[in-house]
Amino acid sequence: MLTNYKVGEFFDEMIGKSGEPRNHYQWFYQLVHQFSEQELKEKHETAQLSFLRQGITFTVYNHTGSTERTMPFDFVPIIIPDTKWEKVKKGMKQRMSALNHFLSDVYHDQNIVKDGIVPAELIEQNPYYYHKQVGGVDIPLDNHIFLAGIDLIKDENGDYRVLEDNLRNPSGMSYVFQNRYVMRQVYPELFFQHSIETLEQQFSELHQAVISHVPKNANPSKPPAAVLLTPGMYNSAYYDHVFLAQQMGIELVEGRDLIVKDDIVYMKTIRGLKRVDIIYRRIDDDFLDPEAFRPDSALGVSGLLNAYRKGNVSILNGIGNGVADDKAMYAYVPDMIRYYLDEEPIIPNVETYFLRDPEQMEYVLEHLDKLVVKNVGASGGYDMLIGPHAEESERELFRKKIIESPSQYIAQPTIKLSRAPAYQDGKFYPCHVDLRVFVMNGETTHVMPGGLSRVALKEGSLVVNSSQGGGGKDTWILAEGGQANA
Repeated sequence: MLTNYKVGEFFDEMIGKSGEPRNHYQWFYQLVHQFSEQELKEKHETAQLSFLRQGITFTVYNHTGSTERTMPFDFVPIIIPDTKWEKVKKGMKQRMSALNHFLSDVYHDQNIVKDGIVPAELIEQNPYYYHKQVGGVDIPLDNHIFLAGIDLIKDENGDYRVLEDNLRNPSGMSYVFQNRYVMRQVYPELFFQHSIETLEQQFSELHQAVISHVPKNANPSKPPAAVLLTPGMYNSAYYDHVFLAQQMGIELVEGRDLIVKDDIVYMKTIRGLKRVDIIYRRIDDDFLDPEAFRPDSALGVSGLLNAYRKGNVSILNGIGNGVADDKAMYAYVPDMIRYYLDEEPIIPNVETYFLRDPEQMEYVLEHLDKLVVKNVGASGGYDMLIGPHAEESERELFRKKIIESPSQYIAQPTIKLSRAPAYQDGKFYPCHVDLRVFVMNGETTHVMPGGLSRVALKEGSLVVNSSQGGGGKDTWILAEGGQANA
């Protein structure tokens, strides 16, 4: 069934330019040929039904309302040899260290601004910069980033590049575990003879990272109490919240379940109030505390910021992390690595044009048909132009947007995003992929093996986001030789 598969001009994860499978995919390639067409169809349908039965969904919002969907799943895994993965791990730890230094710096001394590395206006005009609320606040472990989701792509040479940093509320970790669960249930043959890094210890790592952020004034005679704060069941990532809270063994709460008394946070229980030390929040900064941010917020907890400032509660991820992960600041991360760590970036960025620079804006406006344009504050594939695939009317619309608000947009070359085989509608065809790597920070930094491989299931599409029709794949870190039981 793979005989008609065409690699084309893109780097293919599975098939080399010669048309032969890459060494670490040889066994998988041979195994797929043992399945009949009917067996593959049945397994594919069983996998999709497994997601539906377990309620593994996300919500897509548009002008007509909201729709509940399951994440489309593709059974062809992304396989990464552990020698290649070692470089990814080192690159992720390096990047997290520099970004954490940056966040600590911008909310304290701002030396990176004084030394002319990052322009002051990029920080001061950033809508996610909350110096008034948390400037000068010392936090546990001096760690602003408890969990990061870093999006990687491979270019035409098969080399990794960082596409985006997600340091506020990165979602998708639950899908990593569910992808693996479904693969084991539906395709057990794939796991019999190969040493694939397991995910069993990852919840322990995540929980350990959470409870290591003990606030300064916690009761030393009691173990720290942690909760996961969700906006509620109507949030698009609610399944993610429920799953992670269950697996870590911490309470899932909404704002109405918490109360602040004398600058200490408590959870309401049937046995009375119970002190809360650590809040892993999945609510945006603006909605956390109506006294400090949006007064119309019904999702947050009044008085929470005062408790945070006084060292009575920890909030993960840190308030104001958005100043470090918007698409305009992204271009300066390599400079942060050099400035704070005195090292060269292990995994480079994608080249980026700043449209607030008149020369760069002029270049971009002349080459809109060759570039990708992104809104620095948007996510999920929204308000984005993929120039080569766009109609002239779409390019004209973005031309006007850029001229009206140049600082609101960046542009990047259209990378020849790597591809991998996907099995949909009874056939294999090449689809573009990226990889979200999850990095947990506590007393140590830990990179989850694999991560969430996202795939643009629509043929020819470059957009992998689930809200835009993308799906997921299991991601395997394969030990060299890999002939032991997984």
